[in-house]
Amino acid sequence: MAENHFDYIIVGNGLAGLKLALALSEDSFFNTKKIGLIDKVKKNENDKTWCFWEKGAGRWDEIVHRSWSDGSFYSSKNSLSFELYPYEYKMIHSIDFYEYSFKQLNKKKNFSFIYDEITSFEELDVIKVKGLKHTYTCEKLFDSRIPTEYYSQEEQYIRIYQHFKGWFIETKTDVFDPANFTMMDYRLKYQDDTTFTYVLPLSKRKALVEFTFFTPYTVESNVYDIYLGKYIDSVLKIKEFEIIDEEYGVIPMTDFPFEKYNSKAVTKIGTGGGWVKGSTGYSFKNSDNKISILIDNLKNNNLPSKGFFKKRYQFYDKVFLHVLKNNNKKGEWIFDKFYSRNSITNMFSFLNEETSFLRELKIMSSLLSITFLKSFFKSL
Repeated sequence: MAENHFDYIIVGNGLAGLKLALALSEDSFFNTKKIGLIDKVKKNENDKTWCFWEKGAGRWDEIVHRSWSDGSFYSSKNSLSFELYPYEYKMIHSIDFYEYSFKQLNKKKNFSFIYDEITSFEELDVIKVKGLKHTYTCEKLFDSRIPTEYYSQEEQYIRIYQHFKGWFIETKTDVFDPANFTMMDYRLKYQDDTTFTYVLPLSKRKALVEFTFFTPYTVESNVYDIYLGKYIDSVLKIKEFEIIDEEYGVIPMTDFPFEKYNSKAVTKIGTGGGWVKGSTGYSFKNSDNKISILIDNLKNNNLPSKGFFKKRYQFYDKVFLHVLKNNNKKGEWIFDKFYSRNSITNMFSFLNEETSFLRELKIMSSLLSITFLKSFFKSL
């Protein structure tokens, strides 16, 4: 039926899907395109927090909840403080992003929101997209669902999970420095694996305290609770506080070849497209970069995913993942050297995939160890 045919269909109203829709809506080139956004649920809850670094003013400042210009890093042996300039570290609540996106997109008559669960699609003369309620057709499909092969080919690729639980806490006295956040604190660890605590002060009496794992396994919820309680008591020295909210998440860090599932008509986006950086789990700015490339490709009639991935950065990520898989406790050592031997500008540029090859060699050389070299050659 004509009402179920679109030029573009976006499956998933998460970060990648809504960012892509916003980019399409803001470019007059796509004003004549009929675009459908399909998700099985309405995004009307604050289900996660996104953080990212960028230089100065940015595209999303209108909805940034907090930002920091100074940070700290703690390992078992080192304590480092650093100025982020020219960067800032910024935090966005997902509900603010959802509400902003829906408000902007509802102004556009060529966009439609559809609530249905997509089960499959077929690439025919047009793309046939099957849902539980209806079947839809489109010329191009942007699909945020993770490929089923990711689950069925589990033994073939590295799987590290960034999993965490965070408490938003409020204290009775002033205990936090709102200008300084803790990127990683390894002073309290689970077993001997790569685990750390992350602290984002929201005011002098409020903060997000998050216990995070970079491990090949996940744990029961009570494990996070135990270590959050220990950290607040023994490290932050806070005896009285109230938990006002919680968040929990699992982010895949993997070398799975998501890019092989892209075609001229179908583009995998978001986590399902490999837009989560394998070595860090960060995706917010990564998705901005991918969408900018995607929009240019659409306008120039190129393969939409052309230029998404840089082979050498995929290799660097794979080396890091090898270390975490085969010698997980080495994660603290790597991050300690990463922070203590490199400037913030070099580190953030490297993680943003904006560095020269010479600078990358200097950064990689700062991490050299027997374990790292073994992982390097395994990754080859």
